[in-house]
Amino acid sequence: MTKVHHSHLSLNSPHVSLIAQFFYGGGGYAKMKVVSLSRLGGPVAFAEESRKEDHLMDNATVYHFVGIKGSGMSALALILHDKGFKVQGSDITQYTFTQRGLEQAGIDVMAFDEANIHEGLTVIAGNSFTDDHPEIKKAREMGLPVYRYHEFLGHLIEGYTSIGVAGAHGKTSTTGLLAHVLSGVAPTSYLIGDGTGKGTPNARFFVYEADEYRRHFLATKPDYAIMTNIDFDHPDYYTGIDDVYSAFETWSNQVKKGIFAWGDDPELRKLKTDVPVYYYGTSDRDDFQAKNIKRSTTGSTFDVYHDDEFLGNFEIHLYGEHNVLNSLAVIAVAYFEKVDMAEIKRELVDFKGVKRRFTERKLADMTIIDDYAHHPSEIKATLDAARQKYPDKEIIAVFQPHTFSRTIALMDDFAKSLNLADKVFLTNIFSSARETQGAVSSKDLAAKIAKGGEILTVDNMSPLLDFHDAVVVFMGAGDVQKYERAYEELLSHLSLKNN
Repeated sequence: MTKVHHSHLSLNSPHVSLIAQFFYGGGGYAKMKVVSLSRLGGPVAFAEESRKEDHLMDNATVYHFVGIKGSGMSALALILHDKGFKVQGSDITQYTFTQRGLEQAGIDVMAFDEANIHEGLTVIAGNSFTDDHPEIKKAREMGLPVYRYHEFLGHLIEGYTSIGVAGAHGKTSTTGLLAHVLSGVAPTSYLIGDGTGKGTPNARFFVYEADEYRRHFLATKPDYAIMTNIDFDHPDYYTGIDDVYSAFETWSNQVKKGIFAWGDDPELRKLKTDVPVYYYGTSDRDDFQAKNIKRSTTGSTFDVYHDDEFLGNFEIHLYGEHNVLNSLAVIAVAYFEKVDMAEIKRELVDFKGVKRRFTERKLADMTIIDDYAHHPSEIKATLDAARQKYPDKEIIAVFQPHTFSRTIALMDDFAKSLNLADKVFLTNIFSSARETQGAVSSKDLAAKIAKGGEILTVDNMSPLLDFHDAVVVFMGAGDVQKYERAYEELLSHLSLKNN
């Protein structure tokens, strides 16, 4: 059925006067019949057929990102910058871990201010901000083109072999690994949830992280999908595991070629979709199976089979069972795209990880690990990785709970996962832009922790100085890094004093 589509151009914009009809067919291409068109007083010619992406891309405009420091937003800004478009953005003034890449690219980052909005902009709005945000509100009042992040991404991926990576946990690490591997064998554009993005000329592949929050990934229709797991999270939006499953099943029916899903996940095993689902894991019932897994202090090695076909022995310098599974998903995608397995082996060995995922630093006699883990399953995986690499050292967890609703909904699971550490410290709950208060505190979680639970403040990180030749794992999705920096400063001063 032919659909009339007009979302790419604002008919109310003072810059555009047109009467046009867009008739969209299959394959991501559009036929456009122009009845009357003028732009800024001059004629503009359009090809009879073009990619949908082309209607969003405009060298005359400046793409203004509202909330440019968001992990997905900063990555998308870098992609457009690489493609040669003019990019700028606004956000809070507080430094964030995504900021460095924007600075290195020379992208202008301003403080939030409605004065940032003027003629000639195309606005891309971060999903953390409502339409009442002063900049978004002004842009709409002026008739400027305004896109939500996920809407823009959904159009941008068309025209490539696109692979979306989704899951309650592991999607950033898997996206980063897939982007690294494919970039080593073919031109690849990618958007990673650690704020890293690249727009490669004449790319064959487009790898992106697909966010299930508020069903945002439904704006995308990839060729392939990797689904690492389905778990209950984002309790401020999802009503339960069935609601989360429903979102993933809907998205699975938008995938065009095939899905690669973790075989041990009972929810993923229930998927009903028209495209093939290939399961990966360590079980004989999985389509792609890792066998003879050997984990050591330098990483892991494992054999990979597709059904009865031996694909080879692979090595990764990553830690935790979850990284073996992530690698298996990447190998499966590469297999179906007929990528030489020898090249995949080479690229897997070289991968060093993504930002804020098991990032290590040595200071004095301590090993400090920074990780984005903010869900019980992620905490368990991170501590498992720390145990693998440092089997003979004491593991101290410092966890910043992220959002009140998640803390309440998953409190018992948080306590269970945190108790896998040798000692546990907490900080106060981080309140997000969407959720500033709640009827729970870190003291409630501390009461359920058997191995400590003392609450740290930035002004007093001295309890951590009692540990020596140990591993401190800082975990959280908020601003836990400020606690990390305060501890490092204390440790540095103490080290200088002793020397």
